Amino acid sequence: MSKTIDKKNLFLQIFKFGIVGGVATVIDFLCITIFKEVLHIPVIIANTLSFCIANTYNYLASVRFVFVVDEKKNKKKTYITFLFFSVIGLLLNNLIMWITISMFNIYYLIGKVIATCFVMVFNFVTRKLFLE
Repeated sequence: MSKTIDKKNLFLQIFKFGIVGGVATVIDFLCITIFKEVLHIPVIIANTLSFCIANTYNYLASVRFVFVVDEKKNKKKTYITFLFFSVIGLLLNNLIMWITISMFNIYYLIGKVIATCFVMVFNFVTRKLFLE
């Protein structure tokens, strides 16, 4: 019975992660498009800026709505852990963006979709393991 409850809770958590991540993705894509198309910022810098903005939202929403953060854990340490894995996610995101754009000549927003898919899985796993 408890395995069913655990699966149900995990499903709900993944659903919430999807909602929060979906909003973060919209923020990310809007920002990168504005930075690249309107402000003419180079794509990797635009990607880094948009990722940071979306990631800030994602942190605040994740600890509030998605993950059951252990209240005994130091909030500063929790944020630093989140930030550490977010930086790794950003590096992965930029690497995938660079590979798709430079090596495969893929349009930057399509490269962003590919990068987002990979980093989304990385984010869920690391946040599940290290925030809870």
